[in-house]
Amino acid sequence: MAAESPTDRTAPSVPSAASLTASLADERVDHRFKALPPDAGGLTVGALAAERRNLFTGGFTTPVLALSAESVAHNLDLLEAYAERHGLAFAPHGKTSMSPQLFVDQLERGAWGITAAVPHQARVYRAYGIGRIFLANELVDPVALRWLAGEMTADPSFRFVCYVDSVRGVELMAEALRAAGATRPVDVVVELGAGEGARTGARTEADCAAVADAVAAAGSLRLVGVAGYEGEVPDADPERVRAWLRRLVALAAAFDGEKRFAGAEEIVISAGGSAWFDAVADVFAEIPELSLPVLKLLRSGAYVSHDDGHYKHLTPFNRVPEEGALEPAFRLWAQVVSRPTGEQAFLNAGKRDAAYDLDLPEAQVVRSGRDGSVRPATGVTVTGLSDQHTWVRTDAGAELEVGDWVGMGLSHPCTSFDKWQLIPLVEADGTVTDYIRTFF
Repeated sequence: MAAESPTDRTAPSVPSAASLTASLADERVDHRFKALPPDAGGLTVGALAAERRNLFTGGFTTPVLALSAESVAHNLDLLEAYAERHGLAFAPHGKTSMSPQLFVDQLERGAWGITAAVPHQARVYRAYGIGRIFLANELVDPVALRWLAGEMTADPSFRFVCYVDSVRGVELMAEALRAAGATRPVDVVVELGAGEGARTGARTEADCAAVADAVAAAGSLRLVGVAGYEGEVPDADPERVRAWLRRLVALAAAFDGEKRFAGAEEIVISAGGSAWFDAVADVFAEIPELSLPVLKLLRSGAYVSHDDGHYKHLTPFNRVPEEGALEPAFRLWAQVVSRPTGEQAFLNAGKRDAAYDLDLPEAQVVRSGRDGSVRPATGVTVTGLSDQHTWVRTDAGAELEVGDWVGMGLSHPCTSFDKWQLIPLVEADGTVTDYIRTFF
């Protein structure tokens, strides 16, 4: 077995991140935030949350996106337990929610740090005290590298790791960091591509070695491991994904045997989106003894809210039900504003409000505009979205009238979060307990 990493699973920045995030409660409620009660204008977010208004009777306007408080807590707990059970460190991908409040929840549940994809995301993380960032992408922008060098100089405890996959990229990084007067080397991991036609990443082990050679010559960079994204494996199935993950582990072992990690305190081996983290856990359990402790870093992010479409179908928990099950946490509520025929209705939510890049919303429940009773959305089907309308087909006899609220499940958490800046966190009885701020 690989030696355990000496890195504490809990990021040291949790108190700082929690205190900085608490300041979000001081933001004023106004016209910037969709669906919030008009009579709450001028209140702080914290004061509005303290009123514990009801989503349906407390003055919210439609459409309104809600997050289930119970489901979010369940999902956070489930992945914490999963990572712990499988001996994995966890840096959940923050691009899903871009919510510092949820980052703190993840850190408090043992996350090593938070994963980012682009410099803007890293800047948001730093603004809210995130002390460990894994950038799962190449970084060659000299302006962003200058900012990074400044952050690393100002905060000696700040840990940053990013991908490299080309000699030219390494040269650009080294040049920018020298120009910025970087005082500490930037930790990098060589990205192994998932195959021909896949996304970024060096395509062969020989290409990876050439990149590692360039890192060693750069001076301002330090090679600390290898990484990649198994979700890009062509024609992915369990056998192909595990074969690629074993290549990644073998690459780390080969680099270690060649003493390419000299100067590192631990060897980072990282993979894991939201579709194949069971394969990651299985293969990472096979990592052989290396010369340094190994940080086995999982990066799944969509789990925090899960969904009612894409991720509902591909989650690994479908393959390993004994490990638990994620719960979809989003529900978009929209109102019936037009019922022109017995077979058609229109809701007042559209592309500006609902994720539609993977699947259309799914009508799940109807809340009567007359008495507030809730019933299944039997015979109600979403067929399309305009900018501000949901097109609905209704079967003969379907109960739906102007004024009713329709609760819809969504597909693709990242796009759902992206469309809302302040999202009510709602208990099962409709009580709004908090508001989740996003920064896209």
